[in-house]
Amino acid sequence: MLLQAGRLLSTAGTSLTSIAYPLLALAVTHSAAKAGLVAFVRLAPFGLFSLAAGVAADRWSRRRLMIASDAVRVPAIGTLAALVITDSAGLTAILVVAFIEGTAATFFVGAEPGAMRAVPATQLPAAAGAQEARRAVVMLGGPPLGGALYGLSRAVPFVVDAASYLFSTLSLLAMRTPFQEARSPDVAPLRARIAEGFHFMWDHAFLRTTAFLYAIGNVLVPAMLLVVVVVGRREGLSPGAIGALTAAVGAGVLAGSLASPLFRRRFSVRTILLLELWTWLGSWAFVVWPHAYALAAALAAFGFAAPITDSVVVGYRLAITPDRLVGRVESVRTTISLLVTPLGPLAAGLLLEATSARVTVALFAAGGVALALWGTLSPSIRRAPSLTELESLGPEQASAPPRGI
Repeated sequence: MLLQAGRLLSTAGTSLTSIAYPLLALAVTHSAAKAGLVAFVRLAPFGLFSLAAGVAADRWSRRRLMIASDAVRVPAIGTLAALVITDSAGLTAILVVAFIEGTAATFFVGAEPGAMRAVPATQLPAAAGAQEARRAVVMLGGPPLGGALYGLSRAVPFVVDAASYLFSTLSLLAMRTPFQEARSPDVAPLRARIAEGFHFMWDHAFLRTTAFLYAIGNVLVPAMLLVVVVVGRREGLSPGAIGALTAAVGAGVLAGSLASPLFRRRFSVRTILLLELWTWLGSWAFVVWPHAYALAAALAAFGFAAPITDSVVVGYRLAITPDRLVGRVESVRTTISLLVTPLGPLAAGLLLEATSARVTVALFAAGGVALALWGTLSPSIRRAPSLTELESLGPEQASAPPRGI
């Protein structure tokens, strides 16, 4: 329970400021491009430092790494809140704090998956789905609350964010359960340790393909969310209303998380993956009717499908990965998936400055269709593993690439 509390509190803090950062950047700079730059800087550490975070998670105490990550975010966000209160928060300060918070989040996320290894392999998809459901509750309430708090005062969301990281730190400090199995000292060079995690993931075609599919999808999602914020402000919506629109994604994630057991029973892994990929067709509704509500509805459909996909992909990946490699394999996957993610909001901001929102969304929607076609035609997705394979996975099988994927 304490572990879940710590993870949820960290997620809650991040969710609150996901709407506050772009709103603050727009208020300070009056530029969609600079708001996109802030989102870029906040996400960039996931691509830059995920490999280091994975090595750290497999070498040191994962619990202590999560505590240190939250402890760093408390003064960083607190400083930004103080600058906002004194009307001293310029673009540079926002960028610096966003980068520090993103870096700490990278190491927190790098250590987090190891905590799920205590769950039996056959229950990992369900555990991943339950985790997504808990996160969805936070995502559902976070953006509208963040928008409402921002409406009261620009500093309030950041004060609450800092407090959430403080309480997360305290909850993790109260825990004594280790987040990893007993380890032998690893004397291999750093490059060899990273390479071991890379080769494990690369040798599994299904894991490799889904990592690259997620990479493209992770460019599209933050880009579309930034469009919702900018278009919403241009349409005269209040910060609270914009937060409610972005919370539509959280509502979809919550509904999808609750529905994921049914989908796992009724559909194959390939069908589940394709259902998510083809939801990008919905974003064309904005091209026809260019209003923030239309794009938010399309993103809600994606949000519904995403946790169902995550429950099978994340569950399978954790089940076949030996505990000693979890951090590194997850970090390689994260690096591939998130290396280009910051380019999404950056490109969206620049396009919104240079052209219309309709053209901006059309370009990203075309990328979504290309992504869906890739997944549909991919041999490794067509031969996606069955969830029943988890029942026969033992330590020896987990360390070897599955056949025929």
